[in-house]
Amino acid sequence: MQKYIDLKNDLDLEKLREPANIIRNGGIAIFPTETVYGIGTNGFNEESIRKIYEIKKRDFSKPISLLVSNMEMVKMVAEDVSDLEYALMEKFWPGPFTIILKKKKIVPDILTANSDTVGVRMPNGIVAKKLIEYAGVPVATPSANISGKPSGTSINDIIEDFKGKVDYIIDTGLSELGIPSTIVKVVGNVPNILREGTISKEQVEKVKKL
Repeated sequence: MQKYIDLKNDLDLEKLREPANIIRNGGIAIFPTETVYGIGTNGFNEESIRKIYEIKKRDFSKPISLLVSNMEMVKMVAEDVSDLEYALMEKFWPGPFTIILKKKKIVPDILTANSDTVGVRMPNGIVAKKLIEYAGVPVATPSANISGKPSGTSINDIIEDFKGKVDYIIDTGLSELGIPSTIVKVVGNVPNILREGTISKEQVEKVKKL
């Protein structure tokens, strides 16, 4: 049965331990980040990732990014990280910044649409960071919306689409930013903006010049 956690008026982070355990064991939770609400599961669980694609009606050709709570998790999923990639992470993490890195074999191909790269982000929202920390694994997390619909910035936007389809819904009210993260891929030691969010192209390019 789907469970609901209301943290709008009482930010009791201990309440996140149970949904974090559910995520680690392949369950699915909707939770807030500082950008938009996400729908997440264990980033190493191929069956659970497939279920997220099905719930969202997402095309399997569209990869899903991983959310991490620390740099050790980055080392779990990525290899051959360049100095510039590290500099970008240091500058913009935690925050609304996703970077495309070379993935390790442990990352399921279904998550990356059979690509050899994976998107990684360390969210700034305290609930998301603590949930991932408690789960102890990178969390595969696309935005919590049916593909083609706007990204959800509150539970009210999305609850009808996901009612009965996930294990947990964690509600903190409106998203802080309401805009998806900036996505960057470094190619030939040059940062390429794949999607511009609140972090601008100019801000990213300044890191290259340091």
